[in-house]
Amino acid sequence: MSKSLTVLDQAGTVECCAPGPQLTLPSQQGGEALCCAPLSQVPLSLDQAEQVAPLLKALADPVRLRLMSLIASHPGGEACVCDLTVAFDLSQPTISHHLKVLHEAGLVEREKRGVWVYYRAQAAALASLGLLIGSR
Repeated sequence: MSKSLTVLDQAGTVECCAPGPQLTLPSQQGGEALCCAPLSQVPLSLDQAEQVAPLLKALADPVRLRLMSLIASHPGGEACVCDLTVAFDLSQPTISHHLKVLHEAGLVEREKRGVWVYYRAQAAALASLGLLIGSR
């Protein structure tokens, strides 16, 4: 059974053209989305590894991993920065920095509403990372 996942990016859909199970991961701001097979199927090329590493690096920080979890599990699937800062013993600028890193990695979307910024997890990006790492 073939697993395939295409992620929408700002330019539209990205199609995988290689045969076999493929998945698409978001790129950092302005770059092209990455298309590759799960790690257990085909070894990553150097270019693919260099594109995946920033996504994993963004999640490797405990604060960012927790922020990602808080946003993804928040009722309605989005969270206001004002709701996120209370969960940490960190300043609001520090939380905003971590959220910026997640956004630039393509893991969260953000939308300004009045004075507040709301964040929504990119569920497809998280699902793609899960397939990349755990698919057999």
